[in-house]
Amino acid sequence: MAESFGNSFAVVEVTADDLSPDVAKRQIWIALAKPSQALTLVLAAVPEGWTAELLDVEVTGKQERMFEQLNLKPGDVYRLTKE
Repeated sequence: MAESFGNSFAVVEVTADDLSPDVAKRQIWIALAKPSQALTLVLAAVPEGWTAELLDVEVTGKQERMFEQLNLKPGDVYRLTKE
């Protein structure tokens, strides 16, 4: 039986190990998943060697409505910051 991803948004900060000037040093991602799963899902989407940290922030109602407009499905991730 497959594990449910849940239906809440988790916010993850990703940091590049390669600090070249061409690469954004930090990125903010959201995952439509339980916090316990969000790190794994985001790390699977970024280049190898990057690090991720779950941010202890509460998503506001306004932010949640904005994220819902992305039409993410449970288990999807989305990078909020630009390169």
